[in-house]
Amino acid sequence: MAGPVSCLLAPHARAWADALPEVVDPAGHGRPTTLAIFCKVVDNYGDVGICWRMARQLAHEHGVAVELWVDDLHSFRRICPEVATDTEVQRVGGVTVRHWHSQHGEFEAADVADIVIEFFGCDIPEGYIAAMVGREPRSVWLNLEGLTAEEWVEGCHTLPSSHPRLPLTKHFFFPGFTAKTGGLLVESALDERRRQFQADPAAMADFLAQLGLSPAEIAAQKVSMFCYPHAPVAGLFTAWEQGAEPVTCLVPEGVAAEAVRAFLGAEPVAGAVASRGALTLRVLPFVPQPDYDKLLWACDVNFVRGEDSFVRAQWAGKPFIWHIYPQDENLHHKKLRAFLHRYAGGLDGLTAFSLYWNGAGTDDQHSAALWYALRAEMPAITARAAEWQRQILENGDMTGNLLKFSRVIQSVKHETRV
Repeated sequence: MAGPVSCLLAPHARAWADALPEVVDPAGHGRPTTLAIFCKVVDNYGDVGICWRMARQLAHEHGVAVELWVDDLHSFRRICPEVATDTEVQRVGGVTVRHWHSQHGEFEAADVADIVIEFFGCDIPEGYIAAMVGREPRSVWLNLEGLTAEEWVEGCHTLPSSHPRLPLTKHFFFPGFTAKTGGLLVESALDERRRQFQADPAAMADFLAQLGLSPAEIAAQKVSMFCYPHAPVAGLFTAWEQGAEPVTCLVPEGVAAEAVRAFLGAEPVAGAVASRGALTLRVLPFVPQPDYDKLLWACDVNFVRGEDSFVRAQWAGKPFIWHIYPQDENLHHKKLRAFLHRYAGGLDGLTAFSLYWNGAGTDDQHSAALWYALRAEMPAITARAAEWQRQILENGDMTGNLLKFSRVIQSVKHETRV
């Protein structure tokens, strides 16, 4: 990574980008900008979920010709049923999808895109990198990093890093929650679609009915549950079951499978449902991303995990609990606290429950007491969710910000050549 002087690039990038056209043809051939995203699926659905949203937005809103390289097409298919798992190259939703199953292979300079994105530091094929050297104009090479609320991100956003052997420079692009980061991924019409959907109770009820919910389930407090296997789900189910308020918990198939199986007394397959006490638990099939957004919009509380659903829950403007992806030596607890510091100031119930949910609380905490404290704080949490949604929207869209920064790099390279 380069020295501190390169941090000056970020503020200049924003100023220069405003004067540049929306989509640059670096070669001047009158063709669309080409962009390749390389994605290795680590978090089952979160990684490919982010890359798929980004690829579609680049193609549909910015006219970019996108190639999405994915190593796990089976996980991809869970959130996009149109994906064929046995096809090397396919067109899906206006995006060229390539099955990335090898680090080997030979590439020509003509195979390399104008903008090359490696998601979360995945190692793209050496042959592809070598082909970048022979390309003119040189590609913009970006490492799209994972999302964190930690303060150090602002100093590292857009920093360059020279290749140890080849005459190539890669830049780090960090999504984030402030104007000094790349912002969060959000489609241009998402907020208007959300507003229209949430303002139409009949549309919400019809959507939930299509997922199998009865009128009684729809009338109850609705909670979507998306978490990692180690979440303390069983204790929360017991608290809901023994509570006075009817709760409908909607769980995607395969999520929290052990606790869901124990509650159902049957295999937790899509369509399975059981009621005990005040809790009704329903297993949903995995749904395409637009329908998952609607699910978040329709529920009263959303439990989300990783990065993709975490960001979408924030755009939903509803109360949510984040289950952060676990890291060695509990490094994720530091990231969780950094986010809670920004988001949950003064919301003690939300903070306590979030820490408990992620194994960062005290040993004497219990699901029921923490849930009741959270419920008592819900009006304030709801207000904060709406306020936060407006706040992060001011930072702009990550995809648009990334393109603007890429145009800055392209213009600098052009001026250097001239």
